[in-house]
Amino acid sequence: MEFYQESIYHVFNKSISGFKILTDWTNCNRFLLTIDYYNNQLNQLSLSKYLVANKPGKYKNDNVLIDKEENKIKILVYCLMPDHYHLLFKVKQENLISKYLGNIENSYTRFFNNKFKRKGPLWQSVFKAVMIKTNWQLLHVSRYIHLNPTTASLVQKPEDWKFSSYKKFIEDDKNIPREISISKNKTYRQFVEDQVEYQKKLKQIRKLIFLKI
Repeated sequence: MEFYQESIYHVFNKSISGFKILTDWTNCNRFLLTIDYYNNQLNQLSLSKYLVANKPGKYKNDNVLIDKEENKIKILVYCLMPDHYHLLFKVKQENLISKYLGNIENSYTRFFNNKFKRKGPLWQSVFKAVMIKTNWQLLHVSRYIHLNPTTASLVQKPEDWKFSSYKKFIEDDKNIPREISISKNKTYRQFVEDQVEYQKKLKQIRKLIFLKI
């Protein structure tokens, strides 16, 4: 997969056989930590080696939406589901992205396998990526991602799902990336929540944004 500077992509992957790999805060927090750690070009050690070499809790990932100069991508939206994940991001270093995504998945696989004393692959296949070409597509994909938990009937309201960027979006407008622009007469929350029921018609939505999850 080619990634181009300043372009925006929706990246996603699913666990092998629909295995539930992101089902509690400990696992999800580790996955977010992995996303954040490998996003920093200055981090040369593997995450596991870094954690062994440093005091527990030294590396913080309070908000992966905060863009830093040394980051490889700017994360716009994320959602961790029990058997898959979604990332919507803008490329800052195009030659580093495939390796970055591979590092995330491989690192989490090692963590998960070690924790649960298992062996073998954790992901169904290599991650999939869709380039976002218009602002309209960007808005609808961001909404699709944020509504995943309600579509799957995991929660009643999207902000009740702890493992996505949506709650941060509605808690503080500063967390909404400037790339995601809504018309002045509607808030992002209204844009998302007006379509909760509509998105449950997944067949239509999937055709719209070319997803196979």
